[in-house]
Amino acid sequence: MNVEITVHGTQGLRQFELDAALGPLVVGRQPECSIYLDDSQISRQHALLYATPGKLRIEDRSSNGTLAGDRLLRHEAAEIPYGTPISLGMHTLYVRRAVMPQAGIAAPGPASESTPSNGGESKTPTTDSRVEGTQSEAALRREIHRQLLQHLDLAALDPKRSDDAALRPRVLTALHRIVNGMRARLPAGTNCDQLVGDLADEALGLGPLERLLADPEISEIMVIDADTIYVERFGKLLRSKERFTDDERVRAVIERIVAPLGRRIDESSPLVDARLPDGSRVNAVIKPLALKGSCITIRKFAKVPLTLDKLYAFGALTPGMGLFLTRSVIAKRNIVISGGTGSGKTTLLNVLSAAIPACERIVTIEDAAELQLGQPHVVSLETRPANMEGTGSFTIRDLVKNALRMRPDRIVVGECRGGEALDMLQAMNTGHDGSLTTTHANSPIEALSRLETLCLMAGVDLPSRAIREQIAASVHLVVQQSRLSDGSRRITGIAELCGLGSDGQFQLHPIYVFRRTGTAKDGSVIGEFAATGRLPSFLGEFLVRGLIATGEPYL
Repeated sequence: MNVEITVHGTQGLRQFELDAALGPLVVGRQPECSIYLDDSQISRQHALLYATPGKLRIEDRSSNGTLAGDRLLRHEAAEIPYGTPISLGMHTLYVRRAVMPQAGIAAPGPASESTPSNGGESKTPTTDSRVEGTQSEAALRREIHRQLLQHLDLAALDPKRSDDAALRPRVLTALHRIVNGMRARLPAGTNCDQLVGDLADEALGLGPLERLLADPEISEIMVIDADTIYVERFGKLLRSKERFTDDERVRAVIERIVAPLGRRIDESSPLVDARLPDGSRVNAVIKPLALKGSCITIRKFAKVPLTLDKLYAFGALTPGMGLFLTRSVIAKRNIVISGGTGSGKTTLLNVLSAAIPACERIVTIEDAAELQLGQPHVVSLETRPANMEGTGSFTIRDLVKNALRMRPDRIVVGECRGGEALDMLQAMNTGHDGSLTTTHANSPIEALSRLETLCLMAGVDLPSRAIREQIAASVHLVVQQSRLSDGSRRITGIAELCGLGSDGQFQLHPIYVFRRTGTAKDGSVIGEFAATGRLPSFLGEFLVRGLIATGEPYL
């Protein structure tokens, strides 16, 4: 007897008509197989198919198993009704008895094979016949998702097991069955395989964000609402074609991100900071704070940490500036990196931290862990928000205070944005030289003024002069990081803080500056880095530590 086999997979939709009367049909990765599937997850001879008049008998011979309907076969056989989806690797097969064997006639897919009516003529809906009477795609996607929930009860699924290898084939199988049953109602030109993939990502993963996270050229993802997603590509903001089904799916993605971290987001706590398993930083806001709908901002985590050499290639700084900053880190100078949002402060902090000697004990403190230090002796601390009872929170300030009891050689704080600035300054000035942190400011002098303001937020009754003296005695260098109009990120200034003047003002001496001289036709910034000629007051420390060889330039 002849059977029709439809294959959905990485090579698109394929249709076979084979004679199964002579023996079993072999499905596998070997080209000699009856049904050859080019998929590394499939064994050479993955499964055998026996066609009988009543049912299809399938025998698994693979390493990873075969999903027949809802049953996972591992080196065993089972009889299944014709038309039952068979999932193996990245492919799904549908086997049916050929009613009218006609070799060479391709069918549009398993759902197009309906029971013959009107005198035996098969009604196969075509793309043109589906134009009229179709629903909006969003409404159809919602209906498909509801049917999927009824079929698999995904609402009760443990989020920590949502990536279970055995679950995705079940979801894909169920979605193929649902979508094929609704094929006549889909909008004209709908790619059913892509639709199934999109819905599977929404059900088990991060929906359309999965593809954006996989794109190495995208550095940031910003979800405005279910229909509006922007990305940052090479420093430029662009609107993406991706979108969610509705706001409910966006909320589900947020829950999937924060649940494994023990965090929550609801109407009583409508915003949250979290991170993805790869370390990417996530901020989410929902209604009533986000008026248009649930909002997500993802700062992607670099798969491979940047190095100074890569920053040189990007034009972020010169080798001379990099050498000076590296020497300053080794010489235990306290450094504050200043810059605006998305200017690359944390990236630069991570690069400079790599210069810390491997023999030292480092304690890092962050809101959401982003630093990738390669030294062997690193203790990473992360803040924790309050629980549902409003207790149990640990702020950066709490962690800075605790870090002082952990015998650190260096303290690296991801960002000072509150009263922890005072504790950080005290740590810098009490035997923990060589500490690093970042803060939001547009210039080095504004960074120092911001530190002063943050210290006042600590709730300690200190006069402004005392706080300024504390800053002047603690901070040695301020590095200004900027994102320019063409999207490039550069160090636009390195300045040394040389105490307070007679008027009580900070004495900042620039060592390196970036001078912008124009704009090219393509919008890129034209400029040059330059040393001001001023030598740092701690140059002697470089010499004592042997960081400058004889005859080598100081800067």
